[in-house]
Amino acid sequence: MIRVELLKLVRRPRTWVAVGLLCLLPTIVAIFLATTRISPPPGQGAAFLSAVLQSGSLYPAAALALVLPIFLPVAVAVIAGDSVAGESAQGTLRYLLVRPVRRTSLLVAKLVAVVVFVVGSVLAVAGSSYVVGVSLFGAGDPVAVVRALPEVTGGDDAVAGTGPQAAAPPGGQVGGSDASSGGQAGAQRPGADTGDATAVDPEAARERAQASVSSLSGEALSPADLAARLLGAMGYVTVSMLGVAAIALFLSTVTTSSLGATLGALAALITSQVLVSLDAAASVTPYLPTRYWLAWVDFFRDPIFLRDITAGLWLQAGYVVVLMLAAWANFTTKDVTS
Repeated sequence: MIRVELLKLVRRPRTWVAVGLLCLLPTIVAIFLATTRISPPPGQGAAFLSAVLQSGSLYPAAALALVLPIFLPVAVAVIAGDSVAGESAQGTLRYLLVRPVRRTSLLVAKLVAVVVFVVGSVLAVAGSSYVVGVSLFGAGDPVAVVRALPEVTGGDDAVAGTGPQAAAPPGGQVGGSDASSGGQAGAQRPGADTGDATAVDPEAARERAQASVSSLSGEALSPADLAARLLGAMGYVTVSMLGVAAIALFLSTVTTSSLGATLGALAALITSQVLVSLDAAASVTPYLPTRYWLAWVDFFRDPIFLRDITAGLWLQAGYVVVLMLAAWANFTTKDVTS
């Protein structure tokens, strides 16, 4: 059954269209950046976008920040929302269940197919953006990256693009979002252009950061360390999107309209994003699905801030478990003969 669902996923043109569009957006942004050499002002735009001109190896992180707020959740909601409701609307679900197929097995197979789509989409975005970033911007001058990144990411608000002149991101506050951690992240760091005697000598910076890029805290990262942090960020984004998939898949078992399931999931996410930015909703903010979406940025701090990353993982796990149990309870008792 899992094999059948995976073959359906691979053979459907919309799967490849969705993945292609997800990879196209970062590519278009990279082309404009490479052509104009104009990056967003510090504290504005997607995380890491102001630093990719100095190091193309950081572009996968910038690409994740570009697709996460809107495009990736929409793609996941479309695929997951159609998984059961689409079969029901086309009338194929009843014939499928006439065969000796357990409903639990069918639901698990559809969940596996959605998980494969999420993982494949994240890998495609990160892989294509790395190739595009290195091709257009190069691996980068280590000194330039070490000196530029601390200025670009002077704190949590700056990382998320929520500085005084920028709008709040759809996913709410970024991980490590208390004032004290933000202040420490934005403090003077080695390599920052502070205009005083504490600035690091370029030769010393080059010796320290040879063949490396910089973390948000200004510490040099080796290529292996950067790759490990990128993998951690990709894994976290994948888990966050599984929460979206669980919402859409549950709604897909409730309605016979795939469009209704998709729009319902997107409505839930938009509501969550609005409430996250609303001070009056502070009591429910920690439980909203989009609250910790941007906590993956904390993988690029030194040391890594695990508080919001851990909270986000537990939150998404809770949504997946609860909603999948609800989907199972509804689907196993669903009347598919009408």
